[in-house]
Amino acid sequence: GDPTEGALVVAAAKMGYWKSSLDSSFRRAAELPFDSERKRMTTVHHLAQYDPTVLSGLEIGDTRYIAFTKGGVDGLLDITSHVWAEGKSVPLDEGWRSRIEAANERLAKKGMRVLGVGFRLMNSIPEIIQTDLEQNITLVGLFGMIDPPRSEVQDAVAVAKSAGIRTIMITGDHPLTAIEIARQLGIVHAPSAPVAVLGAGDGALSIKALTGVEIENLAPDELKNVVDEVSVFARVAPEHKLRIVQALQEKGHIVAMTGDGVNDAPALRKADIGVAMGIAGTDVSKEASDLVLLDDNFTTIVAAVKEGRTIYDNIRKFVRFSVAGNIGKILAMLLAPFLGKPLPLLPLQLLWLNLLTDGLLGLGMGVENPEKDAMKRAPYSPTEGVFSRGAGRQTIWVGLMIGALALGLGSWYFFTGRPEWQTMLFTSLAFMQIFQALASRSDKESLFRLGVMSNPVLAGMAVIVFGLQMMVLYIPALANFFKVAPLSLCDLSIAAAAGVVVFAAMELGKRIKR
Repeated sequence: GDPTEGALVVAAAKMGYWKSSLDSSFRRAAELPFDSERKRMTTVHHLAQYDPTVLSGLEIGDTRYIAFTKGGVDGLLDITSHVWAEGKSVPLDEGWRSRIEAANERLAKKGMRVLGVGFRLMNSIPEIIQTDLEQNITLVGLFGMIDPPRSEVQDAVAVAKSAGIRTIMITGDHPLTAIEIARQLGIVHAPSAPVAVLGAGDGALSIKALTGVEIENLAPDELKNVVDEVSVFARVAPEHKLRIVQALQEKGHIVAMTGDGVNDAPALRKADIGVAMGIAGTDVSKEASDLVLLDDNFTTIVAAVKEGRTIYDNIRKFVRFSVAGNIGKILAMLLAPFLGKPLPLLPLQLLWLNLLTDGLLGLGMGVENPEKDAMKRAPYSPTEGVFSRGAGRQTIWVGLMIGALALGLGSWYFFTGRPEWQTMLFTSLAFMQIFQALASRSDKESLFRLGVMSNPVLAGMAVIVFGLQMMVLYIPALANFFKVAPLSLCDLSIAAAAGVVVFAAMELGKRIKR
C-alpha cells in the first residue's frame, strides 16, 4: 500500500504491536479521510474487544470508542489539549508545546517527514463524520520518516539546470523538510535555516522558501514578483499550485507541472505541459495531463527533454538540407534555358533525385545523435521559426552554391559538345547532396570530430544512394529508362569533386561560426 502507512506498520511491529492484534482489539467503525487542507486523517474504532495490555496505562472506563488521528504536527497541535507522558495524559502547556515544536523542527531539518499521532476517547460516533471530530486530542508522539530521493534524481536536476530548466519543489511537507531535501537534490544551495518571507528595508523580498500560508497573504502581483527567487514551496494546498503556475506563466516562463492527485488537476491543466504519474497518479490527474510518466521518475522527464531537443534539432537539419537541395535544383531548372540550354533534368530524373535525397538520406538524418551541447544550452523559444538563428541564410547560400555548381558543370559539358552533359549534371547533384547530408549532421561540430560511423544509418544510406546512382548509370536497362549515359572515371571524379566542394564550404562555415 502507501509507503507512509507501510512505514508506520513496520515501526509498530518493531515495538511489538502487530497489525493483526491491533485490528482485533480496535475494530474500525468510521473514518475521516486525509485531505490536503487539514493534512491529517482520523479513524474511529470500537472498544468492545479492547485488550488493556495493548495500550498500557490507558483508562477507558465506560467509553465505547476511540479515535486515532495522525497528520502534520503543526496542524495537530492546534487541536491538541493533552500530551501522553509517562503513561498518563497531562495538559498541553507552553512548555510541552515548545518541546514538541523543537522536536518537530529537529527531525525536519534532517530531511525527515514528521507525523504526529494522537487519540481521543468518545462515547458515541456522530451520524455525519465531520472535522469537529478532531478536537481535544491527546498527542502520543511523533514519527520521523526518511523518504530519501532516488540517487539518480540529483544528477537529473543538475542536467536540467545546465539545460536552462529550473526545477521547483512544491510539497505539502514541513518547510524545513522541504528545504533539506531540496538541498540534497541541488535545487537550492543555501544551508537549511528557518524559512520565511523576509521584507527588506527597500521593500524587496529575500526568500528561501514560501509556505502556503504566506502564499495566501500575497497578492497576485506580489507572488509574481517572488516566483523567480523561490525554488521551494512547502505546506501548500492544491489551489496554491495553480497560483504558482499562473504566476510563473505571467512572468513569461514555459511551465511543466507534475502531479498525481485529483486536486492537482487544475494546475496540471493550466500548465503548458501537465505531467501525471502513471503508477501513483489518479485517473483524473492523467486525464488533465499532456504526458503520463509510466515509471513516476523525474529522470524520465529530463531524458524526454533531451530526446525532444534531439528530434527538434534533427527536423531543423532535415528541413534545411531538403530546402537547400531543392533551391539548387530549381535554380538549375530555371536558369538553364536562359543560358541557351535545353531543360537540364527530365521529370523522372528529378523524382529520382528527390527519392534518393529527401527519402533515403532524410531517413538517415532523422536518427542523428544528440548534439554535444543539447543539454548545456537554454531552451529555444517555442515561437521561433525553422530558419531562425541564421539557418535561413545558411540554407540560401548552400542552395545557391549547389545550383551554381550544377549549372556550371552542365554548361561546361554542354557548350564543349559533350553529349553526356545532362547525365553529368544529374550525377553531380546526387553527389553534392550526399556530401551535403554528411556536413549537415551538426550545426557546430565537424564531421571529422563526429566520425562518419557515429551515425551508421546515414553512412549506410549514403552508400546505398551512391550504389543506386551507379546502377542507374551503368545498368543498360536503367540507363535507357532514365535517359542517361555512362560516365567515365574522370567524369565521375569531377562530379564527386563538386560534392567535396559543397562539403568543404559547409565545414568552413561551421568553423567560422565556432
